[in-house]
Amino acid sequence: MNDNVSEVQTRQSPLKPSKPSEGTLVDAVTKKHTGRSQSSREQSLVTGDIAQDTPLYTKRRRDATSGADRLPTKRARLTGTDTQQPRAEDKEAEQGAKTTLQQPKPRSSKRPHASSLELKVEGPEQGSSATRLQKREISSDSESDNNERQPKRVRLTRKNLTLFNKMARKKGSKKVLGSGTPESTTESSTKTISTSSPGFAEQAYSNKILLPCYSKPPGNLEGIRERHSRSRGTTSPPESEYGRYVASVQGAPNEATIVFETGGALLKKYNDTGYRRAFNQAFTGFPQNVGFNNGLSAPQPDFVEGLERNEYNPVPVNKHVNGAVLYKNNPLSLALPHLAGEWKGHGKDLEKAKLQSAYDGAALVYARNQALSLIGKPDSPGHAEVTTFATDGTNLHIFAHYAAESDDGLLEYHQHLVKSTNLVGSYEEFKDGRKRLRNEQDRAREQSYALRDQLKEYWKQRRDALQATTEKPILPVPGGDPPGTMDTCGDEDEDEDVDEDVTKT
Repeated sequence: MNDNVSEVQTRQSPLKPSKPSEGTLVDAVTKKHTGRSQSSREQSLVTGDIAQDTPLYTKRRRDATSGADRLPTKRARLTGTDTQQPRAEDKEAEQGAKTTLQQPKPRSSKRPHASSLELKVEGPEQGSSATRLQKREISSDSESDNNERQPKRVRLTRKNLTLFNKMARKKGSKKVLGSGTPESTTESSTKTISTSSPGFAEQAYSNKILLPCYSKPPGNLEGIRERHSRSRGTTSPPESEYGRYVASVQGAPNEATIVFETGGALLKKYNDTGYRRAFNQAFTGFPQNVGFNNGLSAPQPDFVEGLERNEYNPVPVNKHVNGAVLYKNNPLSLALPHLAGEWKGHGKDLEKAKLQSAYDGAALVYARNQALSLIGKPDSPGHAEVTTFATDGTNLHIFAHYAAESDDGLLEYHQHLVKSTNLVGSYEEFKDGRKRLRNEQDRAREQSYALRDQLKEYWKQRRDALQATTEKPILPVPGGDPPGTMDTCGDEDEDEDVDEDVTKT
């Protein structure tokens, strides 16, 4: 029997303290705050146990002691009798203690030195120490996986590179919006200079838009002057109308009033349903960065007059003539006009209106040249058919526009001043300025219809040529039979004769 008891004691885990050792643990708990006694340290050295001051020993003893506290009846059965054999529960506890020794837990970062007091006050737990260790290992593994997770790599393709560039641009725009800096300091590569900005004149000059002082006279200047002075077939306005004009201009408080008063008195109103005008509308359908408008916003003249887009049907000018259609997503947009104008309020800077007219005229010249290049009939060098004007109600300036190649091979857009008139100086000057402007209106209307007819004729010839190519008959081979006249019946007769001869033979 004694042999059995000793055998049970040897099977007991070394981490399960006996009753005398429990007294030693109580002493250690009592002396925690006053310091461990030298006798306890010497005792640990004599017994050969692991030093109690080390965290590894404390954690191992914590798991073993908690397991022993949960099973007080087991300790009584092991030490109280020598006739009972160890149960399966004892083996399970012993196996859990061995697992704990083989897989030590990671050192706690918050409380590296756990005291033996904590072992007593923990109380019973639902799971074994081995189960708790496995849960902690799983949680630590998942945390390490999340920390070590790296971004997914993508292949270097054109599609992925395009998406990356879009993301970078969006990110940069968000930073600009959130930075709180002024617009002048956050200009992007797509931002343009408006016609009212201080840098517009410099950029326009860099784009080869020449002011009147640098422009050369057009090749047809004499014909333009003759047309200006041509007498009209209508009665001149009475002098009373001139008086009302002067009073309305001098009393106009703003630019809008000047536009309304002078427009009705100076410009002619046509009754054509397909030929109309537009006021202060930006050329949203005009292509960007085609040379003369690099870095500039779309032209926006105060006045433009021309044919509607539908007047050019069946020619798809929006697809085949670059810059022909002025307004984007507008079936009633004007197309290929030849006349534009700028107004300024009374006493305002008329020089800025001249600069804006130079830009407007360059846009109309560009579109006209594109249409003439399509049909293969460009204007002669230096020939001007586009007209603009600038006025503040008092002075009227009329310009002729054309494009010519410069010494460096680039196109220069010229703006030549044809005539300046003081509309309020006298009744005669008023009539002369009104006549010149209306004569240019008639010329612009004639050129719009003429260009439309040329485009339609070109399109008709192209369509007829395509139809003739698809319906072209097959030509006969020289020295052979005409197509469709081969005698297939003769071949059949010959075959029948051969069959007859074979039968007779």
